[in-house]
Amino acid sequence: MKFSISAVKKPLQTKTDVLVVFVPEGRGVSGLADADALDNLIAQLAVDGDFKAKPGSTMLLHRPTAVVARRLLLVGLAAKPELRDWKKALQAAAAVLKSLPVAQAHLLGVNGLQTLAEWVPTVFSDVFYRYDTTRTVDENNQPQLDLVQICAVGAEAGLTHAKSALEQAESVAIGVRLARELANLPANYCTPTYLGDMAKKLAKFHNLSCKVLGRPELEKLGMGSFLAVAQGSVQPPRFIVLEYHGAGKKDAPHVLIGKGVTFDTGGISLKPGAEMDEMKFDMSGAASVLGAFEAIARIKPRLNVVGLIAATENMPDGGAVKPGDVVTSMSGQTIEILNTDAEGRLILCDALTYAARYKPQSVVDIATLTGACVIALGKVNSGLFTEDDALASALLEAGRAALDPCWRLPLEADYADALKSNFADVANIGGRPAGAITAACFLWRFAKDYRWAHLDIAGTAWNSGANKGATGRPVPLLVRYLLSQVK
Repeated sequence: MKFSISAVKKPLQTKTDVLVVFVPEGRGVSGLADADALDNLIAQLAVDGDFKAKPGSTMLLHRPTAVVARRLLLVGLAAKPELRDWKKALQAAAAVLKSLPVAQAHLLGVNGLQTLAEWVPTVFSDVFYRYDTTRTVDENNQPQLDLVQICAVGAEAGLTHAKSALEQAESVAIGVRLARELANLPANYCTPTYLGDMAKKLAKFHNLSCKVLGRPELEKLGMGSFLAVAQGSVQPPRFIVLEYHGAGKKDAPHVLIGKGVTFDTGGISLKPGAEMDEMKFDMSGAASVLGAFEAIARIKPRLNVVGLIAATENMPDGGAVKPGDVVTSMSGQTIEILNTDAEGRLILCDALTYAARYKPQSVVDIATLTGACVIALGKVNSGLFTEDDALASALLEAGRAALDPCWRLPLEADYADALKSNFADVANIGGRPAGAITAACFLWRFAKDYRWAHLDIAGTAWNSGANKGATGRPVPLLVRYLLSQVK
């Protein structure tokens, strides 16, 4: 799907398959050239009770006399729309367009050019996304929307800025799509090796730096915690290092770390069988890092970014790590593994130690880490943990601006008492209370040398139920955060 913006003096005279007009509730479309006929039509529809422009409501008209387009789609919008109102209206419009056998659509929103530019690619890409990689039958043979053009009325002053915003939004949408596609892939397709190969392809396409470390290199680095998780699987582990260089060599980078458990059985601490198929999405943190790099490489901001991904399966076999085993992390700290299903933190802790070599400006790890975070925050907010108030504020604001919100939860030393071990420096789990917080406290031990935040995306990276599948979150948040750090 392609997106564009063009200046149009008389948008109602545009020849197109569908003209989509966003109608503020109770206000009509006054202000457009030659809009009297359309305004009268909207007013009559309201009187008849057919279309009152309630936010998110739609009405499709075929060959209306008020416009030249073959179809007119009216979409209700709040009288004084905020960002969420626009998103709701765009979702409604995209849902209707998805059901139509049309190739192109033109969008018109009075005084909404900048908002449309920033959100049309993201919303339309989300609504139109279809996972087809492992399907052989196309259930939808009708033509699909190929071109979405935003109408800038007349010579609108902000046209250049809007075009720039559209390009940036399209880059983010492509990154989100990549993250969704990777997380939706079955685990027999998306192995640790596959993730490494995808990172190499991404690096080659965008001229990034990439290296993928295997077991011998990980052993040399002393990543005993990461390797302990990997030892039960026939799939070899991979540690992926991606680097984007948009600033000077002396400029410290921002580091993103992704949990890449490509399938999580729980290991010897085996998970229940129900919905275990969804554990292929336990690499959504890794997928979000690759998605963010896809977007950043296209936007080309002036900063340096490093992506670290620890990729492995967590499987039970005769060689798997056992409850009660003690392993030595890259940091030198010993860890008693009380539960092999708390494996994400075991691979992340070595990645956090590795990150210190970059002397980074900030480090953000992203992981589908705990069911406790899902219980606490549900599907709306990702969990945010950090002791750095400025970093927390930047991430919270990025989430708000990107409509990809997170919520800050406490990170306090008293919670870490639950991780005490009689046989090692630390245990990998505490009790049931405050499970998301104690998991963050575990990671905190390994992130003392730099500004660090942890995003628990267990509730936001995946939708269960009839529409189950990956969401691509928190790619929009991560990209917005990184762009906010450009100096």
